Amino acid sequence: MNTGHILTAFDRDLEAAQALVVRMGGLVETALLDAAEALDTRDEDLAARVRAGDKAIDALEDEINNRCALLLALRGPTAGDLRTVLTVMKIAAALERAGDYAKNLAKRTAALSQMQPVPGASASIRRLAKAVVQMLTDALDAYIRRDLKLAEDVRTRDRDVDQMYNSIFREFLTHMMEDPRTIGPCMHLHFIAKNIERVGDHATAVAEQVIYLVTGAMPEDERPKVDSTGAGT
Repeated sequence: MNTGHILTAFDRDLEAAQALVVRMGGLVETALLDAAEALDTRDEDLAARVRAGDKAIDALEDEINNRCALLLALRGPTAGDLRTVLTVMKIAAALERAGDYAKNLAKRTAALSQMQPVPGASASIRRLAKAVVQMLTDALDAYIRRDLKLAEDVRTRDRDVDQMYNSIFREFLTHMMEDPRTIGPCMHLHFIAKNIERVGDHATAVAEQVIYLVTGAMPEDERPKVDSTGAGT
């Protein structure tokens, strides 16, 4: 048996799957930033492109899963290689969910464009989105470089995102109490903020998979979180 040939084929197939993960991550990052911009500028065309682009993200997850299934069935990976394949699949799943949240944000743009703007809300949402996208970018960089320290840093930053979300929730609550006309748009904006916060959870999940990949074990301590002041979505 030509073992060298088999190992080379496995490495090639695994590299192809990992390249798809990186491409998928880039699409998700762009979708999140575009959705936040569409909300800020009330650009319904951009929001529509974000919604349509979710199909490409879903297709990449399907392709990644299919490639990984073939790797498991045909190559019989063991130990570290098996861990890498499982990590690829779980990261792809986290990215797909993050893409769904970006699509959900874009869906709210049309409704909000017909409503009275809430002062300062769009800027707050964009700051939250940028923080979360940076988490996702760093989590993927940690995966590419197998950077344990960066992955742990991303995991810690989830607490900062929770705090930002809670601050935004209180901001919306104040608007609704002071001016009942803002209740409708603030409800939409709260849904958006919560979805972005959930993307932070998925970025953290990617970072935890990097920790698992590098160390062979998931983090033993509970993920650092701040109690949410808003209802889940």
